Amino acid sequence: MFDDEKEIRTEDLPIYKKGKEIFDVVNYIGSIIPQDNEHLQMIKANMLVDAGLLSVKIAGASKVGLYDLKMEAAAIIRKAARDLVVCSHSLEIFGFKDVKYFDIVRELVEEYRLLFINWVASFDKWDYIIDRWGLFNPPGIGPFDKDPDDDIPFNINDYPLDSDDD
Repeated sequence: MFDDEKEIRTEDLPIYKKGKEIFDVVNYIGSIIPQDNEHLQMIKANMLVDAGLLSVKIAGASKVGLYDLKMEAAAIIRKAARDLVVCSHSLEIFGFKDVKYFDIVRELVEEYRLLFINWVASFDKWDYIIDRWGLFNPPGIGPFDKDPDDDIPFNINDYPLDSDDD
């Protein structure tokens, strides 16, 4: 990082804040789910996990540089957000009477999705290691490509370890 760059704290990122907002709304909706309905309680637990992942994975990805690790977090976030959007159907099927409140979550997830697009576009495509599974490589890099780091000469004997025998 250059001295003139100001590091942005994860907690200050708009996408992180939106994820926290979504979690708070989902947590509130979860608080009005009847305790005596086992199915709804399981759906509530899944909703809270999915909502929590929206900010937790942003925090984790903001601390790593590698493109493939950021993309892996992005894929998990995308799945969690999509699962949240459709869980209102499960709530309704199992008798939750206030499913209309879930429209708020859908609107918030749509706002989050737009922030997500910009967040993913900000990933440094040159900070990568080849993903040999082929899922999270930058554009133009394949799982069978030669790793450019393989051309860097390295001899362990050129770097003797300090020993206590001296």
